[in-house]
Amino acid sequence: MILGALLLFAGISHLTVARTEFQAQVPEFLPLDPDFVVVASGIVEITLGVALLLLARRRVPVGWVVALFFIGVFPGNIAQWLDARNGFGLDTDTKRLVRLFFQPLLVAAALFGTGAWRDRPRKR
Repeated sequence: MILGALLLFAGISHLTVARTEFQAQVPEFLPLDPDFVVVASGIVEITLGVALLLLARRRVPVGWVVALFFIGVFPGNIAQWLDARNGFGLDTDTKRLVRLFFQPLLVAAALFGTGAWRDRPRKR
C-alpha cells in the first residue's frame, strides 16, 4: 500500500510540480523529447500505483511489473550521475552516486512488499 501511494504521488509529481526536476533524469542518448518521457513515465507510475492499491488479487504480477519498471528507469539515474545533472537536490556527484544505491531497494520493495518473489512460479 505504501509503495502504491508513493508511486501515485511520484506519478502526479511527474505531471505537475516536479516535471522539470524529472527531466534531469532522462538520458541524453534517449531519442525522445525529455518532457514526453517524463509525462509518459508519470502516467505509467500513476497506473502502477493505482494497480498496487486496487488490484490486491493481482499483486504478484503487478509486483513484477513494478520491479521491472524500477529496473527500466535505472539507466536514467545512472545518466544523471554520469552527466552531472542536478535534480531533486542531487547537486553533487556524491549525492547522485548515493541515490543509485536506493534503486535496488525499490526493486526489492516491489518484489517483497507484494509477495511477488515469495509467490513466484517455481519449477518442480
